[in-house]
Amino acid sequence: QVQLVESGGGLVQAGGSLRVSCAASGRTFMSYKMGWFRQAPGKEREFVAAITWSDGVTYYADSVKGRFTISRDNAKNTVYLQMNSLKPEDTAVYYCAAQDYNDSTYLRRSYDYWGQGTQVTVSS
Repeated sequence: QVQLVESGGGLVQAGGSLRVSCAASGRTFMSYKMGWFRQAPGKEREFVAAITWSDGVTYYADSVKGRFTISRDNAKNTVYLQMNSLKPEDTAVYYCAAQDYNDSTYLRRSYDYWGQGTQVTVSS
């Protein structure tokens, strides 16, 4: 089992920055990839970004490319999502997810463990 705990969400004005973190514990050595998803009210949960633990290969949704940066600290078993130039449409609950084996990066169903989520609100 892998436990994931997100932190760092909050309220920020449009154009501002925020960093959310995801601390992983448990059987983390088995995890292949970590991802961030988000879910706005009334919408489906969507892929935001992902990174592989071993070599740090990154993936981004087109909507956040150039504004968000995903990174990881293997020593701390922590993944970060640095969000810059935030827009009101980035408002959502942000979820961290872990994938045990190499599978689709962009699909929710390919991730095995999920955190409880952290709220990010961007005011206009």
